[in-house]
Formats: sequence, C-alpha cells, structure tokens
Amino acid sequence: MINKTLKYREFLRIFDLISTQGTKSGSVYEFVGITAQHDFDGYTCWLSYKDLTVTLLFHGKFEVEFDKKDTFEEFYKKANSLIALN
Repeated sequence: MINKTLKYREFLRIFDLISTQGTKSGSVYEFVGITAQHDFDGYTCWLSYKDLTVTLLFHGKFEVEFDKKDTFEEFYKKANSLIALN
C-alpha cells in the first residue's frame, strides 16, 4: 500500500536527499528520476517527476500537480522508498 498522506516535512526530507545525494546539472539536482530545484532565495522549492510537480511553498504549504494518475502512483512509490532510505 502506498502512503498517500505525505506531509510537507517529508517532501523537505526528499528534497534534501536529492540535493545532497543527487547529480547536479546547472541549478537542478537529480536522483532516481526525481529532480529538485529552488528559487534564488530558497523560499520556493520544486520536486519534479515526469509530468508531476510538487511545489513547496513558504509557511509549510505545498501543491501537487500532475497530468496522469500513473505518474502520481509512481512518484509516491519512489517518494516512500526515499523516505525509507533516510
């Protein structure tokens, strides 16, 4: 079963893992197919996977946007795997 209740803090843990363990290309980090990047001041961060984007906003808010449900399912599997590694 997939944990579909990831919280802001867990997304931040994933962002940290990708930015510390991933490969950097320009201002984008990539790890296990998920990319992570942030704006110039670090107040807004993005996690991306295929057609899915998680926008991490200041004050603990986030938005998840995707086109295909399969992408959503794949991302959550990968996200839960990363959380388990950490």
